[in-house]
This record gives sequence, structure tokens and C-alpha cells, in this order.
Amino acid sequence: MSELVSLTIDGREIQAVEGTSILRAALANDIYIPHLCDHEDLTSVGICRVCLVEIEGRRPTVSCMTPVEEGMVVHTSSEELDQVRKVNMELLVLHHDYDCQNCAKNSKCQLQELTRYVGIDEDRINAMRQPELDIPLDDSNVYYLRDLNKCVLCGICVRTCEEIQGDECIDFTFRGIETRIGVLGDKPIAESTCVTCGECVTRCPVGALVPRHAIEPTYEIDTICPFCGCGCGVSVGARGGKVVSSIAVPDSPASGGSLCVKGRFGLGFVSSPDRLTTPLIRKDGELVEASWEEAISLIAEKFGQYKDGQFATIASAKCTVEDNYAIQKFTRAVMGTNNIDHCARL
Repeated sequence: MSELVSLTIDGREIQAVEGTSILRAALANDIYIPHLCDHEDLTSVGICRVCLVEIEGRRPTVSCMTPVEEGMVVHTSSEELDQVRKVNMELLVLHHDYDCQNCAKNSKCQLQELTRYVGIDEDRINAMRQPELDIPLDDSNVYYLRDLNKCVLCGICVRTCEEIQGDECIDFTFRGIETRIGVLGDKPIAESTCVTCGECVTRCPVGALVPRHAIEPTYEIDTICPFCGCGCGVSVGARGGKVVSSIAVPDSPASGGSLCVKGRFGLGFVSSPDRLTTPLIRKDGELVEASWEEAISLIAEKFGQYKDGQFATIASAKCTVEDNYAIQKFTRAVMGTNNIDHCARL
């Protein structure tokens, strides 16, 4: 079992597991240290330099990269520290498009939270802006948008793609003030090896990566993804009787907080206008609406006309396990055939 160490942060004595960073130890004890590039699912890299703290006997230190030590005394704010942090924040927003009212991440943007806490001088930022922001919007992906004018180069998307998805399709490209997140050959994201899992989208702290047609749900319900047999946990958001969002359940035992492209972006079929709401029967070469009684009677009549081996079943991933078991049992025991398939493909 890992040992606990005692330290003091802003006059409060706390305990943390040995090896824990100062930042995560503080956050676990409801002590706020501003940060941007750190994420609990990823390794710490110390890119943004906003989480600086003062440790007695040392120079200002990046808290996300510094492990706790026994007897350590930490200060999260001082006149010198606040000034350094403010300059670092100015460098982060210097080339950031902060048209917040028209951003899908408005009110949920971590950069907004930091600027409120740290404070920046807008006139000073505007005087330093050079060159103008003019990176074209990448709308090549059918499920999400990439606006690099809003990117703060925190690297969370890069580490997510490498550490969680294992795809490594994006990385830091170019140099100096031209540095940006890109794919091989600086092509649109749709022309890369991206599998559209959306893991980077859900972790992006700003509006650089957002789902298309993002709509804030009225309420959310935790359930199970209907697409395959993995049983991934999803939190489905609804508004006006329609599914508008789908995010991973963090502590799901089946998926561990991850989703594939179907689970994250494919639940729109629930509210699709093309979805059938009544049985259809072919009459005179055309499909016409029918009652359930009429449809079931026709099915029973047709089933009786087939002999062994002339019948096949395609089951559905959107049914329950019990329903699919009944379907395959009916196919084998009643219809006398093993011709059964399933639409789920991992």
C-alpha cells in the first residue's frame, strides 16, 4: 500500500498518496490551483505554466509536475506568483479567438474560468496580437469541428490520441508562433488516420474541438450503449424529446469512460424522421402502413410456407440480450436453421 505524506497548502495541512502531484493533491482537497494542460486521465507535461506555486525554500514550481513531499509548505498565491501567472495567461490567449458569445464552449470553457481567476488586460492583448488569426475552419469531419484559432496548444488532444486511443494521428506541427496541432502533411482531419472516437473532443478545454450542432441538453440519463455487446456506459442528454448528446460514463466497468464513434455520435437515430413508427406491408408492389395484428398474422403465415434451410434471421444490436437470445432460439429450434447473423461489427 502506498504511503501517505503530510504537507501544508495555503495554511491547510493535508495528506496525499506519495508520488501524487501537488496540483492533484490540492484539487482533491478542494484547494483550487489554476491549470489548463493537466487532465486526470493523462500524464502531466507542464505545458501551460499556469499552475505555478511557491514552495518554501524553492523558486516558483510547476505544481502538476512536482510530487508531494513530507513537510512541504506550499503557497498557491502571492504578488510575484500572480504576476508571473498573469503573463503566462496573456501568452496563452494572445493568439486565441475569444469571441466567447459565439463559441459552443461558452460558460464551459476552462480558459474562461482561468481568465476570470487570473485576469488579463484586453487592451494589452490586442496591442500584442500579431499576426491576425486566419487559420481556416476544418469542417471535414462529419461529427466535429476543428477551429485552430481557438487552440491554446495545451496538448491534451495529442496525449489523448496517443495514450487513450493509441492512434497518434495528431501532433504539434510547425515552429514558433506558427505552431499548431495538425496531422501528417497538415491535411484536413478527415484525411488522417483519425477514427472519430471523439475522445479528444470531450477533453478539449476550449472551443477548438466541438461537436457539430452542439445543443445543451435539458437532462441526462445514464444508460448502456445499444450498438454492440460491449455494454459501454453512456450518459444520454435529451432536450425537447430528442437525443442531443452522448458522453461516456466515467466509472463504467465495461468501458472505463471511453466510447467509440457510434456510442458518442451515433445515437441520433432515436430521433430520426426516417425511423419507422408503424409496421409496413408490401401490397401491389408498394409498402403501406398496417396494424401490428395484421403484420404479425402475415409473418406467421409466411413462416409456415418455408422449409428447413430456407429461412434466415438477422438480429439487431439495438435489442436486449434476452431478445436476441429468443430470436436465435426461435431460428434454430422452431425454424430449423442455423442461418442467423447480427448487425454488430466491432
